[in-house]
Amino acid sequence: MTPRSLLDRVPSGLSLVVWAAVWELIGRFGGVDLIPPMSSIAVKAVEIVQTDSFLEALAVTAQAFGIGMALAIVVGIPLGVAMGVWRPAEKLLNVWVNIFISAPLTALVPALMPLLGIGQTTVIATVFLFAVWVLVIDTQAGIRHVGSSLVDMARLFGGTRTQIFFKVLLPGALPEILTGLRLAVVRGVKGVVIGQIIIALLGFGELFELYLQNFLMEEFWALVFVVFALAFVLVEAVGVVERRFDFYAGSR
Repeated sequence: MTPRSLLDRVPSGLSLVVWAAVWELIGRFGGVDLIPPMSSIAVKAVEIVQTDSFLEALAVTAQAFGIGMALAIVVGIPLGVAMGVWRPAEKLLNVWVNIFISAPLTALVPALMPLLGIGQTTVIATVFLFAVWVLVIDTQAGIRHVGSSLVDMARLFGGTRTQIFFKVLLPGALPEILTGLRLAVVRGVKGVVIGQIIIALLGFGELFELYLQNFLMEEFWALVFVVFALAFVLVEAVGVVERRFDFYAGSR
């Protein structure tokens, strides 16, 4: 058996096991107070997720993320469709979309606080700003990638504009829209955590601030890994839906 075939047989999760083992050794024998052993972090994570403070923070975070993502979907997909089918909309909005997709949006959070207040509204706005632009870009790309032959065929068979949009353009653009949604979820998770950390008064941001101020490093790292795990599960769930609709890409 060749080395390459051996590597192909290595489970994808093995790197996580190796990384956790290295962390455990550093935590136990490295003499670094900031890095507790992984086994202690895992035990603390199990304890944290059962506490009322964590459940309350999770509810607040989920609410901000859900509302922000819903607004991003409601605004981003129609905007991307408009830019994909109507050239004036693309010329008018493309520069702004590119500016915001490349801008360091974290710097805007403090600017939102005087306008929206120090609370949940600012976090929701942060999620929206982080997530909406990638949805716009991917939706626009999906509409543009639908083959003109499919549109011409629909017109030849007497399809109306509404029928062409809902039965040809939208299904054909679905793979890119779902890819944009998955990336928007990734950016939305970043937005909700960054917003809460900067405000440091609610949700996971409040817990992070509490643990750091009291130098509770086991609790801090446990919360970090729990947030990572929640984000990973959420993104993978969207990825499953995305893969189920991949067959649309082959029909364009």
